[in-house]
Amino acid sequence: MNEAVIVDVVRTPSGRGKPGGALSAVHPVDLGAGVLRALLERNGLESGQIDDVLFGCVSQVGEQSMNIARQVTLAADFDEAVPATTIDRQCGSSQQAVHFAAQGVIAGAYDIVIAGGVESMSRVPLGSSGRGALNANGIRRRYPEGLVNQGVSAELIAERWDLSREALDAYAAQSHARAARAAEAGAFDPQLIPVDTPDGLVFRDETIRAGTTAESLAGLAPAFRDDALAERFPGLDWRITAGSSSPLTDGASAALIMSAARAEQLGVTPRARFRGFAVVGDDPLMMLTAPIPATRRVLERTGLTIDDLDAYEVNEAFASVPLAWAAELGADPARLNPWGGAIALGHALGSSGTRLLGTLLTHLEATGGRFGLQTMCEGGGMANATVIERI
Repeated sequence: MNEAVIVDVVRTPSGRGKPGGALSAVHPVDLGAGVLRALLERNGLESGQIDDVLFGCVSQVGEQSMNIARQVTLAADFDEAVPATTIDRQCGSSQQAVHFAAQGVIAGAYDIVIAGGVESMSRVPLGSSGRGALNANGIRRRYPEGLVNQGVSAELIAERWDLSREALDAYAAQSHARAARAAEAGAFDPQLIPVDTPDGLVFRDETIRAGTTAESLAGLAPAFRDDALAERFPGLDWRITAGSSSPLTDGASAALIMSAARAEQLGVTPRARFRGFAVVGDDPLMMLTAPIPATRRVLERTGLTIDDLDAYEVNEAFASVPLAWAAELGADPARLNPWGGAIALGHALGSSGTRLLGTLLTHLEATGGRFGLQTMCEGGGMANATVIERI
């Protein structure tokens, strides 16, 4: 069996996913092309050496349609012989791309592969791909009261795990504080690549708000309550706000993955190896709880415990998600998103999986940690979990 290793991970800065955001003038194909070119340049490779490009993207319409992965490789001036495909596992799309890439290496189908993702939420707004599938007769028969959006699911999680408004706001403020400290210390620099925009180069994450406090967040109104939902869920204490949610974000990221044998042949030094993978489904109404069983499954497969892990990146789609995960797993809060998470660093849907991977890997290297876990809640009630080991 081949061993799959991570050679490099890069990402763009996170731009606010709205008109006027730092990256909003950049076409998503060009965002993705930038990270591909950076991987080749940083590692002395030619594009023709790449066996495949697997790219995550959620809203595959408009500027993100037509198999955006293929358009990204062409825009990056890759050899036309390099194939590419686009993956949608909702928020975990690029994490799933990493799984497929590494599993392809392990199986012997690939020697060198790039996995990544892109999302421009300013140019292709959230929901652009529609919700028509939920109107299928089979879905309405199975869930006659209807499924809900992720914000409502985040509320249901907060209710089930008894997470107070104060706890959610405090966690969100902590995410910004941790990310701001990490950015100030240059912790993200090894993975960041600048993006050329009409207004000049963008070097830094636009989504981090260093001055955020729990007190300032306390004044925000709940973001997802309406009269119909309040009637459907009587007694629900609505507490999720824009401040305890990840912001709409533009960004791209990518990982260079090889077989250990090919890395040795090329004289390339791997940074980490893959120790385990899991993907699970869960209740689509609660929707965002699947990281809990996904983590349990990947720990069982690797023979590790939560205490063996030096850091865990649990995507902060909403503050209630990592807080419920930590409560259920008995996780150490200090190891949970230690450089901040998506509440501060943004959640460019298709890109977030490899963004988390890069943050996790860079943190392990900076702190001397050995094992790291990343897991991501996904639309429809799914989650991926990955364990890596720093080399």
